[in-house]
Amino acid sequence: MLKRSPHLAQRLQGKRVCVCLGAGGVGKTTTSAALAFALAERGAKVVVVTIDPARALAAALGLGELSGEPHQIDPQLLAAQGLAAPGELWAMALDVKRTFDEIVTRLSPDASSREEILSNPVYRELSSAVSGVQELSAVTKLYELYREHDFDVIVLDTPPSRNALDFLEAPANLLRFLEGRALKVFVAPGGLAARFLGRSTGLVFAIFARVTGVDMLGELSSFFRSLTGVIDGFGERIQGVAELLRDPATSFLIISSPEPEPAREAVFLAGKLRAAGMARDGVIVNRVHLHGLGGHSVGDLQVLLATELGDSLARRVAHNLADFDVLARRDRDTIARLSQELEEPDPVIVPHLDQDIQDLAGLARIADYLFA
Repeated sequence: MLKRSPHLAQRLQGKRVCVCLGAGGVGKTTTSAALAFALAERGAKVVVVTIDPARALAAALGLGELSGEPHQIDPQLLAAQGLAAPGELWAMALDVKRTFDEIVTRLSPDASSREEILSNPVYRELSSAVSGVQELSAVTKLYELYREHDFDVIVLDTPPSRNALDFLEAPANLLRFLEGRALKVFVAPGGLAARFLGRSTGLVFAIFARVTGVDMLGELSSFFRSLTGVIDGFGERIQGVAELLRDPATSFLIISSPEPEPAREAVFLAGKLRAAGMARDGVIVNRVHLHGLGGHSVGDLQVLLATELGDSLARRVAHNLADFDVLARRDRDTIARLSQELEEPDPVIVPHLDQDIQDLAGLARIADYLFA
């Protein structure tokens, strides 16, 4: 039998980074914001970094939109909804291109080198891409907030898994590239890249240049050569990110829902975290159906309700609750399997709510469940 585990608030004591991982569609972004609110309620200065937040979440935080820099949530907005946070709640949305531009600006040895990189068409495409670059910009922004700001806790929302694996592996993958042979080939002078790629690949690039007017091989070589002035600094930063993700002050939370597929993703992610030596400090299961027939049959419940509701309405209510009872039993079974497979005796349960989160009071409601 699994032993009871410490309360989530206890597990997060002393943590400076909290990374939320999980499948898409399980309420991970909202949970990240609610977790940040819960920590601010307990006196911490907290920033939540979201990735592609829904407009409703920005509205819930009292902002027209979330920008690429941290903004404090106005305490008067909290007070207007009967809430108080002795700490500070900050929020920002990840801006992929802006994050990369800032890194280049900081690490470039001079203005000429900076402009050469920023104006290169290869860089413009890479820094605006979604796959992979989003994860890399997330970890570099995390490192910046950790090193250069005075937040007590940084709560990071991440892309949906299995893209979450890209997030976990991005620092190591980039370090391998920066230290690898391919990059050395491109930055070497004298057309070594063309000879390395071979005649057939060079022919493809030549045809592409003739048709489009873009010398792709030349642009790639020029781009990588322009990076030589920032590679060392960027490598040091990425090494710092890799170390931060394994630091005892960094915590990972897996967010799931009771549906079978997200639950399988949660088990898969937990295995990857364990293999990578990253600390998992909890499992949160969202949108759980808790109420059904309460152990009664449909007929018995109909009789119990008839006195108050009348026969017709009691019959409809009892049958409606029977439908919810099916979901509640499914959710209990899923949570029991998750507990067993993840050796997590006390996953945090957030019930299925009747409405979307549209304000700070809604976030506070979820925060109460997280630290119940």
